[in-house]
Amino acid sequence: MNNKVYFFSDAHLGSIAIKGGRERELKVVRFLDRIKSDAVAIYIMGDLFDFWHEYRYTVPKGYTRLLGKLSELTDSGIEVHFFTGNHDLWCGDYLEKECGLHIHHEAQQLSIMGHSFYMGHGDGLDKTDRHYLLLRSLLHSHLCQKLFASVHPRWGIWLGQTWAGHSRKKHEGLEGYFDGPDKDGMVDYVRQYLKAHPDIEYFIFGHRHVDVDLMLTDTTRFVILGDWIEKFTYAAFDGEQLSIHHFAAQL
Repeated sequence: MNNKVYFFSDAHLGSIAIKGGRERELKVVRFLDRIKSDAVAIYIMGDLFDFWHEYRYTVPKGYTRLLGKLSELTDSGIEVHFFTGNHDLWCGDYLEKECGLHIHHEAQQLSIMGHSFYMGHGDGLDKTDRHYLLLRSLLHSHLCQKLFASVHPRWGIWLGQTWAGHSRKKHEGLEGYFDGPDKDGMVDYVRQYLKAHPDIEYFIFGHRHVDVDLMLTDTTRFVILGDWIEKFTYAAFDGEQLSIHHFAAQL
């Protein structure tokens, strides 16, 4: 019986800076295969790929097993939603047309099984990080995307993967942090948003590579999903309870 909704984030497949890419892809596929028997919907909360850019006739090679599994799920009637992250923000309509995914480019409020959720990748919510906000604005500009699209795929995809790998190495050790709800820019954003939307029951994000689960009010829960690099964490919702799980590390 399909009666659960699943959430996971930050696999960064294809990264040149993370070892064991094929093994992690197989693990994601195994996870999707495990949950297909009771999933009514799956929400992928960004950075599924370490770099993704769609040219008119070309997409990055690889990911055959993953894309096949996602297509199998959507063909069977399971909704798969993909919120683009800061590494795969240049996602066009390929995954939608070829694999049946529902693509979301911004955080949004959704009703799931009669409950109110606000979800997104999570990047850009910390308004104190002005350097990143400037970079994000640049990368989201249509001009920047058109200029990059003019670069031949042979060099463009290499450049994107190299930049993503360099970024990963540069920030290694800085991810996976959470200083507590009183010192966190993302929590500050959520609390401000909650003032105007007090009906929201669940805030769900990725991006931070840390697993956080806390109650902001008696009725509002804040979750950061961890990652599929080291933690292999995910959330499941059955219409009444949201639970956090760890997928078995071994293949």
